[in-house]
Order: sequence, then structure tokens, then C-alpha cells
Amino acid sequence: LITNDLGRFCFLTDAQFQAFIAGKLDKDLALYGRLAKDGFIRDRMDFDSQVSGWRNRNRFLWQGPSLHVVVATLRCNHHCLYCQSNSVSMKDRGCDMSLKTARKVVDRIFESTSPSLTIEFQGGEPLVNWPVVEYIVNYSRRKNRRVKKHLWINLVSNLTLLNDKRLDFLLKNEVNFCTSLDGPEDLHNKNRVFTGGNSHADTLRWFKRIYRKTVRNMFRIEALLTVTRFSLPRHKEIVDQYVGLGMRGIYLRSLSPLGMARGVWDQIGYTAEEFLEFYRKSVDYILTLNKDKVFFEQTARIFLTKILTDNDPNFLDIRSPCGAGIGQIAYNFDGGVYACDEGRMFSRMGDESFRIGSVAQGTYRDSVGHPVIRAISIASCLDNQVDCSRCVYKPYCGVCPVHCYAEQGDIMGRMPTSTRCRIQKGILDYLFEKLDDEKTEKVFRTWLKEA
Repeated sequence: LITNDLGRFCFLTDAQFQAFIAGKLDKDLALYGRLAKDGFIRDRMDFDSQVSGWRNRNRFLWQGPSLHVVVATLRCNHHCLYCQSNSVSMKDRGCDMSLKTARKVVDRIFESTSPSLTIEFQGGEPLVNWPVVEYIVNYSRRKNRRVKKHLWINLVSNLTLLNDKRLDFLLKNEVNFCTSLDGPEDLHNKNRVFTGGNSHADTLRWFKRIYRKTVRNMFRIEALLTVTRFSLPRHKEIVDQYVGLGMRGIYLRSLSPLGMARGVWDQIGYTAEEFLEFYRKSVDYILTLNKDKVFFEQTARIFLTKILTDNDPNFLDIRSPCGAGIGQIAYNFDGGVYACDEGRMFSRMGDESFRIGSVAQGTYRDSVGHPVIRAISIASCLDNQVDCSRCVYKPYCGVCPVHCYAEQGDIMGRMPTSTRCRIQKGILDYLFEKLDDEKTEKVFRTWLKEA
């Protein structure tokens, strides 16, 4: 497999590869023409076309932060084993965002130079602080009627605190929903402890109701899976749960070494190799299901969009440089501004390394021009990473300096010992193995057509 910085790839035999690197490939071969067209032959480069393609793939670099994560509260009615946010009890009202701070947060968000804005409520459980959620939705919609940006509002919630009135308000304002669903009832409830009831049952009840109301809309409900050690032997049951709910696909998300997960890693964690075995089995099973309907795996779809098209889906965790500060900003309940939501999570562990200001003082420009943002951008540029700069997967991959900091104590990660690197390389190994088969490639291309 050979790739280049333009995202093109080609499979060569050993003999073809040796001829290619020696500069002795027969110019009359169709292979030579393809390699020349795709920018692999030095003296046959169409620089205008290649530069245009590269600029399109990296257009996010000129737009400014589009994702704005707002922590309405740190309180939560769940005690999930892997909670990254280190949520607090329902009694701790000192961790709620005030209406005054909420207004300043929205004003700061609209200072972004990006033509598209996504306001995403995180927590804790955002619905615990309903007055602030309601206020931000109303104020941002009202403010956007003047500036006319492309505004999306997302609610990340366990859904258990919804009621009819709240749901009607959210649907009227075209809010996207995202909830956690970790698989069958016993597995979900083991991961996501809810002392107030049955988390799985309550989540599914509201999920199905919202799904029926939004199935044909641009705004809709999605679900996220977090894979723990308990998930590893149950890939088929987990996938079947998502298929049975009518979902378009599933996101097989590995654990992050943040928050509560760090303290119980021995119980819920796994090695990169164990996760990759689960991932391969899951996607192999998903591919068999695609004989009857289109159903995708989200990580694969993100990588495949980069591999098979000239577009980059701008998924902030898998790009170079990463999205911290230049693609997303996080706002804590107290108005603290952070380079990204993962960086904000470190504040709960007493580490303010990724804080870039406050909405109560300073300006938007102070935050996005903060030395922390500059350092993260440098650390996540793959040309600056010794191993990444010469890796065959460089055109499609990305480094998360916050993850490196959590695992290795340094934002300049050491890729040979990085769990995240081994997982992403393993997934890309798997995808390119499958892309060497024309039938599987056709299935993969149907995934990219799903809006």
C-alpha cells in the first residue's frame, strides 16, 4: 500500500513497488498513468489540481471553531463506570451554570469566525439544569436571526429527565439528540448505573418516541456506544440492538483514560489488541448485514470518506492538526473556556493545563490565540511527529494531544507506545485489507451515501 499527502492510495505488487521506488516503472503501463494522475510521479504533477484538492480537504483550517461544547451542569442522575466528566451528585447545585454566564457563553460563541456553529450541551446531565438549556436555545436562535449563520444545536443526554413539555420545546427548536446506548439491557445497566430506575428501559422509551417524530427530519436522534471490557464478547448482540432500533449505523467507541475510567481501568479497560479483535468481529458481522440493508460503522465511515473521496468530514478527533481551539471550544459551567471538551475534563482532576480563558474576561481572540492552542496545534500536526510523518496512514489519521497527555504525560505523544495510535492503525489496517476486495469496496461506498 502506498499513499500520498493528497489522500490517494494504490496497491502494488512487490515487483511493481520495487520498480516504482527505483523510478523504473514502465511508462506505457496503465498503472503508471494512474500513479501519475494521482500525484505519485514527481515529474508528472498537476500542481494546480493537487493544491485545489488539498485545500478542499483541509478547508476547516480557514473557518474557525464551529463546535462549541457547553456544560450546563456537572450534576448527573447516573453513575456511569467510565464517566469522563467526573460528574457530581444531584445535590451539588454549585456546579450549575447561571443564566448570566449562559448569556455570556452564547455571546462568545457567536464571535467565532466560522459560518457554521454547533452548540452542544454536555454535562453531567444537561437536563438537570433545564432553565439554562431552554435559555441558551432561545437566545441563540434569536441571536442567529440577525447574523444568519448555519446553526445546529445538539443535546447529549441520557433522556431520563425528559417530559412532554421539554420534548415539545426541543423538537420545535429542531434540536438534535444524542444518547448513550451500550447494548442489551444487562450490559447497558452494568456500565451506566442509574439508582433512580432502569436506565436502559427509560432511555429506550424516549429514544423510540423521538425517533418516530424525527425519522424523516434533518435533526434527529442518534446513539453512542462506549465499549468496556464487558462489551468485548457481545459484539453481535450490541450490533443487533442498534439494527433493531432502526439506526443507520453504530459508533464503536473505545474507552478514554479520563475521569472515573482511570480509577477503574483494571476492571473495565482492555488492551488495544483486545479492542481491535472486538472491532474486527463487529464490522465483519456488520458487513454480512449489508446484504439486506445499509448499516455502517461510524469510525470506518469517517476514515473511508477520507480514503475514497476528496472530502474530509472534519471529525475533530481524527484530523491534523486536531480540532482543539481551531475546530472546537468548550465552556465549563462556571464560564471557564477550554481548548476542547477533553481538556475541560482535566479541570475536574485539578489540572488546568488546557484552560484558555473565561467568558467573564478577555476576548474570543485571546482564547483562540492562546499559547495553549498554539502548542496543541503544533503537537497535533502530523508533520511534526517522527513516526506519523512517515506513516502510510498519515493522510487519514490524527493525533489527540490531550489523550497523549492523559496516557503519557506529554502533549507531544510517543506513538510507538500510544494505545490510541495502535487502535487507529489497527482499524486502518483492517479497512485497507477489506478495500483490496471489490465487493467490499462497493459496500463501503454505499456507507458514504448515507446522509
